[in-house]
Amino acid sequence: MREIEETARDIRKKIYQIAHHAGGGHMGASFSMADIISVLYFDDVLKYDAANPNWEERDKFILSKGHASYALYAALAKAGYFPEEELRHVGQPGSKFGGHPKRNDIPGVEASTGALGHGLSFAIGIAFANKVDRKDSHIYVVLGDGECQEGSIWEGALSAPTLELDNLTVVVDHNKLQAMDELENIVHMQPFEDKWKAFGWNVVEIDGHNYEEIKDALLTRQIGVPTVVIAHTVKGKGVSFMENVPIWHFRMPNEQELPILMEELGLTEEDLQ
Repeated sequence: MREIEETARDIRKKIYQIAHHAGGGHMGASFSMADIISVLYFDDVLKYDAANPNWEERDKFILSKGHASYALYAALAKAGYFPEEELRHVGQPGSKFGGHPKRNDIPGVEASTGALGHGLSFAIGIAFANKVDRKDSHIYVVLGDGECQEGSIWEGALSAPTLELDNLTVVVDHNKLQAMDELENIVHMQPFEDKWKAFGWNVVEIDGHNYEEIKDALLTRQIGVPTVVIAHTVKGKGVSFMENVPIWHFRMPNEQELPILMEELGLTEEDLQ
């Protein structure tokens, strides 16, 4: 197994460990983006220094779909922003780690997110400031596809090409499910890719679980044009009974499901102590 695959597998293990100690969490949404965040942080894409989180020349990653915070926490701990032991305290009284990421409290978190629809506009502000200041810094954002039903997303989608933000890459975690049902049963989003093209974006469509495609897409640049990566993913990826099942937006496994999850993720009883 390749190193990046091992990394993504470890991220998924940590996601469940966090949920186990917290007593709950949005595992489905975290699992679906685990491969994307693994490539971003651990395959020579994102420019960062965990020992100096406020390094001026760093790239920035904004998790707009903040409910998938467990994937971000797992990646930041693995990258060395804070000890992995701290993941045991997520969601506990007095902990700085909540269900949604909070800027300033947690090293490596660039934006407080969770109220959906805000991350893109926040990222556009940073990307535009960097262009004005002539900073060689790239901004990455991960959106949920259900989040793209928010009007604020499309206001941002109009603005970024107008500002010629070629230092901005948006990844849509397109798992086609949201909290209550399939995406298309809530609000019709198709043709999804054509909407972004019509707004003036460079659109790249990929398999969001293919590491080569993810890396190539994240490194794609087009002069004067922002890039959006439509990453086709599977919600709950990595755990058979979670995959493509809406109920796993927020739910913990029962006694019958837990052994299956542990075997498929490679977890042991010691991992859950």
